[in-house]
Amino acid sequence: MKTKEQLIDDLLDLAFAEDVGDGDHTTLSTIPADEKGRSRLIVKEPGILAGVEIAKKVLHKVDPSINVEVFIHDGAEVKPGDIAFIAEGPVRSLLVAERTMLNIMQRMSGVATMTRKYQDRLKGLHTKVLDTRKTTPGMRLLEKQAVKIGGGENHRIGLFDMILIKDNHIDFAGGIEKAIKAAQDYCKANGKDLKIEVEVRSLDDIRRVMAVGGVDRIMFDNFTPELTREAVKLVGGKYETESSGGITIDTLRDYGETGVDFISVGALTHSVKGLDLSFKAC
Repeated sequence: MKTKEQLIDDLLDLAFAEDVGDGDHTTLSTIPADEKGRSRLIVKEPGILAGVEIAKKVLHKVDPSINVEVFIHDGAEVKPGDIAFIAEGPVRSLLVAERTMLNIMQRMSGVATMTRKYQDRLKGLHTKVLDTRKTTPGMRLLEKQAVKIGGGENHRIGLFDMILIKDNHIDFAGGIEKAIKAAQDYCKANGKDLKIEVEVRSLDDIRRVMAVGGVDRIMFDNFTPELTREAVKLVGGKYETESSGGITIDTLRDYGETGVDFISVGALTHSVKGLDLSFKAC
């Protein structure tokens, strides 16, 4: 299995392959090969900055000779007019890197900004907001990194690093008990040390999960805040708890006040507007 660094490198290779093709002919035709210059990353709207470290990777992938001076780091609150960094080097290289770098930074900053907005609604509570697998194909690692930068927590990265028994798994497996026991047997037979989470649809489902035991977290799917409060009390701290399904920024606090440990929100990554940034000569 590829490492995170290898997957990010593959993403950058694909990004440049689709953008540059056989050459940036506008730049090649208008800018001398030996021309040097400086460009600055300018913030154009308020939010949480994310992607500065990845931006350095993008620039250095195009041209290792580019020097980057960073003034604002990932996770900082920014406002219009702020200068995040200045990059200096061959002008052709700066222009080739510009769009790919901005696309990534704008997306990551949008995710971080959205995450901070959600997590701020839970101030004073122990509840943490979680991301989901509802991410942009190829961008998952960077979007999940942006969630962390914004103050949220990552759920599983993919299908490989946690067992999440959802309603379809339960139905196809023949019930909650069979699904849990099958997952436990699978981990034992294959030497896998994976956390097991089970999605439930009712208080009776919770009782059935707890009767089997051997899981790490119980997810309350589409529960109301009132039912969630009952569910948290029923679990009694024996397992981690998570709320999921249709929870919005307006209802988030209501769920957090039930005492649930985590709230997963797909909107952190699937309904995000990129933060407006620009990369201009200086």
